[in-house]
Amino acid sequence: MPVPGTVDTTSILGYAWPLAVSAGEEVRFHLSSPALDLAEAAVARVRCADPDPNGPGLKLTFPGTPIDGPVPLRNQPLHPGSCGIVADAPALTAFSGFTVGTFLWPTAPGAEYNGAAAQTVLARWCEAEGCGWRLGLDAEGRPEFIVSDGGQSWRAVSPHPLAEREWVLIGGSWDPAAREVRIMARSLDPQAGRDRSADIAAPGPAALSWPMDTALTMAGHAAAQGPSPRVLGLLDGKLDRPRLYGAPLPLDALHRLCEAQRPSPGDPLLLAAWDFSDGIPTDRLHDLSANRLDGLLRQMPARAMTGANWDGSTRSWTEAPWQYGAIHFHRDDMADAGWAADLCLTVPANWKPGFYALRLRARTDSPEPVESFVAFFVRAPVGRPSSRLAFVASTATFLAYANSALRLDQVHAEAMLEGVIALSPDDVYLQSHRELGLSTYDTHNDGSGWTISSGARPILNMRPRGAVFNYGNDTHVLDWLEHFSQDYDIVTDEDIDRHGVQVLRPYACVITGSHPEYVSRPMLDAFDAYQRGGGRHMYLGGNGFYWRIAFHPTRPHTMEVRRGMIGLRTWEGEAGEDSLAFTGEPSGTWRTNGRPPQRLVGVGFDAQVFTASAPYRWLEAARDPALSWLTQGIDLDAPLGDFGLRGNGAAGIEVDRVEPTLGSPPDLVWLATADQLGYGGVPVPEEFRTLHRGLMGDQNARVRADLVFFPTAGGGAVFSTGSIAYSCALTCNDYENNVSRLTLNVLRRFLDPRPF
Repeated sequence: MPVPGTVDTTSILGYAWPLAVSAGEEVRFHLSSPALDLAEAAVARVRCADPDPNGPGLKLTFPGTPIDGPVPLRNQPLHPGSCGIVADAPALTAFSGFTVGTFLWPTAPGAEYNGAAAQTVLARWCEAEGCGWRLGLDAEGRPEFIVSDGGQSWRAVSPHPLAEREWVLIGGSWDPAAREVRIMARSLDPQAGRDRSADIAAPGPAALSWPMDTALTMAGHAAAQGPSPRVLGLLDGKLDRPRLYGAPLPLDALHRLCEAQRPSPGDPLLLAAWDFSDGIPTDRLHDLSANRLDGLLRQMPARAMTGANWDGSTRSWTEAPWQYGAIHFHRDDMADAGWAADLCLTVPANWKPGFYALRLRARTDSPEPVESFVAFFVRAPVGRPSSRLAFVASTATFLAYANSALRLDQVHAEAMLEGVIALSPDDVYLQSHRELGLSTYDTHNDGSGWTISSGARPILNMRPRGAVFNYGNDTHVLDWLEHFSQDYDIVTDEDIDRHGVQVLRPYACVITGSHPEYVSRPMLDAFDAYQRGGGRHMYLGGNGFYWRIAFHPTRPHTMEVRRGMIGLRTWEGEAGEDSLAFTGEPSGTWRTNGRPPQRLVGVGFDAQVFTASAPYRWLEAARDPALSWLTQGIDLDAPLGDFGLRGNGAAGIEVDRVEPTLGSPPDLVWLATADQLGYGGVPVPEEFRTLHRGLMGDQNARVRADLVFFPTAGGGAVFSTGSIAYSCALTCNDYENNVSRLTLNVLRRFLDPRPF
């Protein structure tokens, strides 16, 4: 039964491409609905995306566009799952007997996914014709090799299901002279019950007619003929050094062939030898053989993964790429929905920068109204500002959290909140529609973490009416700026990553919002250079500048993070897999990379508090007459922010504190602190080295949110609030409150060209 007052936000889904545009550029909208054939479209500028009636409420303005009006809808399905595809070539058909093999690290052998348990490792198989060859795992996780001419099939199968997360050499061969097919498996660490080795022969044909126009596939097999087929029989696991040889080989010879980093290119029977350690930042697969049977990856599986030969001597693929020749494929990878565009808009020259969205409404027989949104961002062209103030859209963070299923899957979610979770309609939809692809906080079907997130898919929690965290919270800052008639430009994280400090330099002041958590090295360099060059930075959030990430060098709106040995994390990567595939840089937290957030903004992440938020109390430094511009009109004997939409206080959710040993500057002015966060204030793992009583906020003075100001070089300055909840206190009491007044005082002074 529908919940009274709810809105159907999922009967129509879509995404915008590109995600951020400037005046004169085109944005395309890719839409889908499984049940509706018509919707009413209207483009809106988003002032507040949060429909909470206790706050400003949903605030949209409609400038009017040529695409406003009826839009036909169709169902555009999603096809998750990563794989490799090698286009058909003469070398793939000009042989009789052959051997195929690879090192395999299976992560879900025998496990069902979307109704199927069998998984394909390597194949040139056309499902529609039932013809070709296929090396894989059967529904019980046992290695099998099948050849078929479309009328009759021959199969060899191992009696041993493979062990999960154990390296094995797997291979199949066909010997027409012996009329034999063979499945081969050799465990690389066979001791202590891990051995799954087998070498099994079965009857085979004397001759076969190979399918035509059929791609060779890795981690799946082709549903039909053609160069870009849908792929079935997807795989969960790592592949390393696949080989194809034009003669039947015994197991020992196959092992030597796969072990060789560079098999002899002069061997005329070597049909293909793929090296996954070559081109790691790309989606290309390189063949070392004379045939050059290069391929392409689909749906961005994880690269820079430790291979079967990783010996633990390095944790970075850039130091020993030959030990990182594995790709981890997942049956649920999703990087590109691949939908056709339904609408296209050229952004008018007179549009203000801001958060924008395509609103889609439809009528149904249900009492729930259908209203869905597709978000995008309009920014000023690089180097051509329209305001002296820029607001940074935290697109890296939005992508990191895209379609988070933590509220559904995290077993301790209700313990964190000290209450029962009320699932939103989007949560309920996501529970049964994992094909959308999840966030970098979630784990794949096989238990490994999502390391990559892309904007080329519907994102439920980055749009009006979506989950209020991040995107929704940030629009409270935009609404507050609009209330005080303050114009602003939008700059996205990706803009800063691509163009550096030149994106920020034209602005007198830059605001980062409620949660700028995910930051690349070019971004951090740009913020640092901006502040050193006299820029003013208002950091109105918490847990900022925490994780080191990278954007893909060529694929827009795609980010990567690796979660390693430290940091507040919901999963942990495998040993040795700490470095980013996109750039080769180490990932993890910026603190462990030598650049803690305290060095940039004075405060850094120290605790979570989801039970309730708290007010700040003013410290003596705030009474300095030299800071009267900052505290003008504020009662310093009253608590700061004993109200708010997130936990009834301005300090909460995730909070930051001053720490000189991590780089908080000597000239920092510690204005206020929220140090009464209670037992619900839980420190992050890097904040304690041993376990003992007294770690929580009711007994730990290090669990707090600090509000600070400090001058920088060239007349610049930084103001930091150290709390995610802060931004959602700005609009309380119709914008008349001490949090709003303080922030307005800072903003006006930061826009004043007089140096500090």
